[in-house]
Amino acid sequence: MTQRGMLSLVACAAPPVLRIGELIELLQKDGWAVCLTATPTAATWIDSKALARQTRYPVRVEWRMPADPEPHPPATAVAVVPATFNVINKWAQGINDTLALGILNEALGADIPVYAFPNVKAQLGAHPSYDRHLRLLQGANVIVSPLPAELNWRMVADQLQVPV
Repeated sequence: MTQRGMLSLVACAAPPVLRIGELIELLQKDGWAVCLTATPTAATWIDSKALARQTRYPVRVEWRMPADPEPHPPATAVAVVPATFNVINKWAQGINDTLALGILNEALGADIPVYAFPNVKAQLGAHPSYDRHLRLLQGANVIVSPLPAELNWRMVADQLQVPV
């Protein structure tokens, strides 16, 4: 198995997050080390303790104190899966009000691959700001691939096969 690098995985509160452990397992089999950060709402939906055991890193939700050490190593890639309407819009506007958004905002200036896998209801996807914000993120070199209606973690993992 080839070591792919350190993936900073950001998880938002959409139904696929209930199965995020399956994606993490697949990514680990593909050679990724994974650190998970959840949005505050997603953190209430997942088993953070089980996912911390799976990744061997704490699941982060809150900012750390300035004197505290970084609990996650530096990322070589960042992916937000699933990416919600709220996170896409806030991210594109540079809003930094959660740790998850802070990680995504910093990733845009980190010269590493950044991926977004939106999972958005059709009604929200039709909102005029959504498409504009997706285009803005793509213009910042974010690779955007909407999650298929039939959840396919293999498709997500294959998108993340960046060169080592």
